[in-house]
Amino acid sequence: MSTGFFDGIPDIAYEGADSTNPLAFHHYNPDEMVMGKRMEDHLRFAVAYWHSFAWEGGDPFGGQTFIRPWHPQDDMGRAKLKADVAFEMFDILNAPFFCWHDADIRPEQGSFAGNLATLNEMTDYIGEKMESSGTKLLWGTANMFSHRRWMSGASTNPDPDVFAFAAATVKSCMDATHKLGGANYVLWGGREGYETLLNTDLTQELDHMGRFLNMVVEYKHKIGFKGQILVEPKPQEPSKHQYDFDVATCIGFLRKYGLEDEVKLNIEQGHAILAGHSFEHELALAASEGMLGSIDMNRNDYQSGWDTDQFPNNTPEVALAYYHVLKSGGFTQGGTNFDAKLRRQSLAAEDLIAAHIGGMDICARGLKAAAAMIEDGGLETALTKRYAGWDTPAARAMLTSSLDAITQRVLDEGINPEPRSGRQEILENYVNRFV
Repeated sequence: MSTGFFDGIPDIAYEGADSTNPLAFHHYNPDEMVMGKRMEDHLRFAVAYWHSFAWEGGDPFGGQTFIRPWHPQDDMGRAKLKADVAFEMFDILNAPFFCWHDADIRPEQGSFAGNLATLNEMTDYIGEKMESSGTKLLWGTANMFSHRRWMSGASTNPDPDVFAFAAATVKSCMDATHKLGGANYVLWGGREGYETLLNTDLTQELDHMGRFLNMVVEYKHKIGFKGQILVEPKPQEPSKHQYDFDVATCIGFLRKYGLEDEVKLNIEQGHAILAGHSFEHELALAASEGMLGSIDMNRNDYQSGWDTDQFPNNTPEVALAYYHVLKSGGFTQGGTNFDAKLRRQSLAAEDLIAAHIGGMDICARGLKAAAAMIEDGGLETALTKRYAGWDTPAARAMLTSSLDAITQRVLDEGINPEPRSGRQEILENYVNRFV
């Protein structure tokens, strides 16, 4: 039975680039073959439950602007209505996946026992809806940043009771994710960091965070969860410094605590920008270390200083992102989650559908451009030429040599290199041919 929230909005179909219908896909054709694989299977789109249904339209300077039938989100009846509306939207978009935090799908009860009971009830309810829907769970996670109990962190909290509450919360969310057949479980340390070093023991907090993540991996194997464990880098906001600052920081952390073979990364475009990087950089670095697991696809407003979580609309950026995803072999269990939200003035139900249409179309255009560049091979050819000097026996021998021996070779051979062009503008022009 329809909730009526999306009345008048049809199921969204692919109509092609020439269509002027705002409620149609213009580039995303799920069955189109790209590099021998269906587009839907490459992109593995997921709808973010929190931004699409739980977010009420507030920002740092103003409160709620969205008035939804499931507001206020404080009882089980409205939680189930919210789930009904969510699955209606999944069906309208034919979305393959969705993602959630526990606090998105169940109302806060103020105690762990209460939260566990409502989470389990909602897990069963969502499981029933999934049985009649084609939408699966890409990943689940725990919200350990919104409630006041998390104000000083979760696994890094100086209060051991908060650590215990966090451990129990993550166990419950892993159980729910496992029960719903989730392909991944994500840990996002929204407040795993500090406001000031004056009251922070860095060594203890990092050790506790490392042990906590090891317990997560141990529990994964205990229950037979086959999904990936992912951590999500984020540099700041709300903490002054967060321990999962960027991809490089996370890789160093995982290696320090012996987790590099067990945990991969869920990388968000907006977080990359906050860290002073490009999305392309973060993806390339994770892929080079074999730790690229999944992505959150959004964008930031480059004129704002916080994480604005807007839907993507920049095809060249998205194309370069998928270039590195495809180069690394593509997604296995990960996918493209729209950790993106409407603008607080976009009040209509139609806006929510249109935002996802636009995001899915941009990703489809980016994917096709990335695949075309890979099949053309121009960037790889340029890389091969640039590093060709390292293919000689003398060059390779330097990597197992010594400073003394290399210095003697420079003297003996009179080596005095001339700089060579990096051809950046030519390569940028090359990319622009495809986007």
